[in-house]
Amino acid sequence: MDILIRSLAIFLFLWLVVRVGGKREVAQLSAFDMILLVTVGDLVSQGILQEDYSVTAAVIAVATFSVAGLALNSLAFHHPRFRPWLAGRARIVVRDGEPLLDTLAGERMTIQDVQEAARQQGIRRLSDIELCVLETDGSFSFFTHGDEDERDGSPDDHEIA
Repeated sequence: MDILIRSLAIFLFLWLVVRVGGKREVAQLSAFDMILLVTVGDLVSQGILQEDYSVTAAVIAVATFSVAGLALNSLAFHHPRFRPWLAGRARIVVRDGEPLLDTLAGERMTIQDVQEAARQQGIRRLSDIELCVLETDGSFSFFTHGDEDERDGSPDDHEIA
């Protein structure tokens, strides 16, 4: 019965943390968020299984990680010069159909990773890609030859390079 009560207490606290922190898709998690998820699992299991013998210790540990994550997000929001350091930068990995192998190596990615992502977007050949950007969340953005024809040319259109 004790484990049930402890589990419920931790569940309610984590639910509150998620509700206050907002929702994110897994692909949008920063490196810190991923560390938080992995660490929270261990901290919660210690609190639930009584290895730590303290629900309070588990709550304090989770709260500490949560507040640290919110502080880093706030720092990145209010001080843009820290964003690249905290969240990384988008990197161009293919330009005019040619993979930038040094950039891919620096990101520890292979050309096969790019080809797979391109196929998922319906792009058959690298030569069809004008620009492929590795975003800060690990996803790829593809701009193919002919994308310019699809734009309406309105002044609100801005290119990212």
